[in-house]
Amino acid sequence: MTTEAGTSADAGAAVRRRPGRPRDEEIDGQILQATLAIIDAGEDVTVGRVVDRSGVSRAALYRRWPSLTTLIAQALDVGRTVPPEHPDDQDLREALFEGMGLGDDGIAPSAPGFSEERFRQRIRLVMADRALQKAYWRSHVSRRRAPLINALRKGIQRGELRPDLDVEACFDAIAGAAYYQIVVRGERMSDPGVAERLRAAIDVIWHGMVA
Repeated sequence: MTTEAGTSADAGAAVRRRPGRPRDEEIDGQILQATLAIIDAGEDVTVGRVVDRSGVSRAALYRRWPSLTTLIAQALDVGRTVPPEHPDDQDLREALFEGMGLGDDGIAPSAPGFSEERFRQRIRLVMADRALQKAYWRSHVSRRRAPLINALRKGIQRGELRPDLDVEACFDAIAGAAYYQIVVRGERMSDPGVAERLRAAIDVIWHGMVA
């Protein structure tokens, strides 16, 4: 479970930057910190709870986030970043392993912004609220897929991958193998065998992708 101190640090990284408006940034951080504290405590996020924990007014909250759905979606993504574009000369198969946090020694223990406990909270919340699920997908998750999907499209252009390849479906298949470990099998990403299964799954998918 993330501590209050850790939550505060994460929230600061998620504040939307507005040059010359430090007070607004401070208020944004207070609201996100409060929302994360509520989520991490396993409580329902309500306007009243966010106002009480953050110390800001309802008017200040609604000026920044017109709905709880958009606020929760941003809070769920605190600490996560969009990966950089993959270099054109990078081996595409290795790019797939890297995209899943897989290295020679297994799964990276400190993938940027990844917290398994926060991940489980995200799954719990989005599965209970389809509107939140869609908002989180549109505003955050879909952006993080872009670099790897762009790399696969370049691979098609270079003739390395099949010209009829559905890169979105390929990404879904690869990411789905990782989600299955936590959501269905109940494993932790650090558990023995998880990295081996993911590498094997990616290899199977890769053989279906190459030209």
